[in-house]
Amino acid sequence: MEVRSALTVGEPAGIGPDIVIQLVQHERAQQFFAIADPELLTERARQLGLPLHIDLLSQPTDECHRSASHLSILPVSLTTRCVPGQLSVENAHYVLECLRVAVQCCQEGAVHAMVTAPVQKSIMNDAGIAFSGHTEWLAEMTHTDHVVMLLVACNLRVALLTTHVPLREVADYITCDRLRRTVLILEQGLQRYFAIRAPRILVSGLNPHAGEGGHIGREEVEIISPCLQELRKQGLNLRGPLPADTLFNPKDLRQADAVLAMYHDQGLPVLKHRYFGRAVNVTLGLPFVRTSVDHGSALQLAGSGKSDWNSLHAALTCAQDMVHAAC
Repeated sequence: MEVRSALTVGEPAGIGPDIVIQLVQHERAQQFFAIADPELLTERARQLGLPLHIDLLSQPTDECHRSASHLSILPVSLTTRCVPGQLSVENAHYVLECLRVAVQCCQEGAVHAMVTAPVQKSIMNDAGIAFSGHTEWLAEMTHTDHVVMLLVACNLRVALLTTHVPLREVADYITCDRLRRTVLILEQGLQRYFAIRAPRILVSGLNPHAGEGGHIGREEVEIISPCLQELRKQGLNLRGPLPADTLFNPKDLRQADAVLAMYHDQGLPVLKHRYFGRAVNVTLGLPFVRTSVDHGSALQLAGSGKSDWNSLHAALTCAQDMVHAAC
């Protein structure tokens, strides 16, 4: 089966358009089309000094071009003209509309996966849109009760119990119910999309030294440990809660298929330190495959030609592999 993906270009003033244009300078194996304003990409290609031949699709099932410098686009119009590096609240709804179209394409079976370039959360909120990130918005759009953010790079996989939550609120989000649902979705995702029959998962604690037996916080003793013990009785292979400052050692990682961190900046700096620009953000729990880049919109690089498209290529490849694994 040939996998087909819908690609959203993200914040128009950021590097999303740049990395899409850079990517399609090369002939590619993946079949995908972009959901974007054609004029935005034509103008950005001119600014980058790169050739771009656009093929407009009338419907998402039309055949996609894969030749170098060719890009198939399902058009959505910008609200106002875009200048690289300069955010506009007027275009926030354009970004959201592109995401809605991609979700619709997935739900209607026109594509197998959705791949996203980075958005700028701040301008979405400035425009009056309650938006904390792709992960949370996609869960709401698809009426999915619980999703899991998983970063993937080579054999390192790091999932998060909480995502875009202020640090002072993280402890309140750590409940046995949320931990149980996250672990189960993570295990099922590893089995379905990564062909890991019996996933081995390392689970971090919340506090320094995983709470030091309750002397540095009680979350490990009162919530995390009892919940993990309950899940072990159901046959899950879980180790933890482990001190986050030592669980990312090579020996333990070689004996694990994934790490579950309690919060965003507990687990992701380790992965990004080693693999930044080559990692993929995966959303588990959705009714379709969704992958994304591992970086932000990098407004300061937009239009400069200095952005790196490797994470976008990795996201498209990962989406293709995940769909094949699930078949």
